[in-house]
Amino acid sequence: MSAVYEPVRVGVVSISDRASTGVYEDKGLPALQDWLGRAIKNPITWVPRLIADERSLIADTLRALVDDEGCHLVLTTGGTGPAPRDVTPEATRDVADREMPGFGEQMRQISLRFVPTAILSRQTAVIRKQALILNLPGQPKSIAETLEGLRDAEGRNIVPGIFAAVPYCIDLLGGPYLETDDRVCEAFRPKSARRVVST
Repeated sequence: MSAVYEPVRVGVVSISDRASTGVYEDKGLPALQDWLGRAIKNPITWVPRLIADERSLIADTLRALVDDEGCHLVLTTGGTGPAPRDVTPEATRDVADREMPGFGEQMRQISLRFVPTAILSRQTAVIRKQALILNLPGQPKSIAETLEGLRDAEGRNIVPGIFAAVPYCIDLLGGPYLETDDRVCEAFRPKSARRVVST
């Protein structure tokens, strides 16, 4: 018999003035769904949104994904740099019950392995009600790197990605028990928090 995993609702938000108006093809939503679809074993209900860089619109979208759509996890991509239109972190804080700064700190640590301009990124994470909201970079390659972490030539993890901590965070918020594919990302939980998934 196959294992029975709890379903999870995941909001994915790509924030881009030009992609939202059709100037170019959005690559953020496909990148988020591709990586998460490989990493999470649970059945996922996707709630996607493609929106412009407007602070009030971003905040309203995040509120709706958590309050109305019941998402347990919301990931955004785009709008986290220093440019005047980059307002995703501000909008994310507008809807926060609590901030989780460690996620942004670790994302910058990973990205600094590749580019010195990683210090210009302002990604953060917050908790709203039962949900964790994460701001991710805008480039698909950077999305995968920050979620998955860095591996050596033998495939051993040398810098943990942020997603390793996400399932336990969702546990603590009372959400579904997320199981990950260890080949993509090995979730970390204290021994006392681990469960045996029924088959």
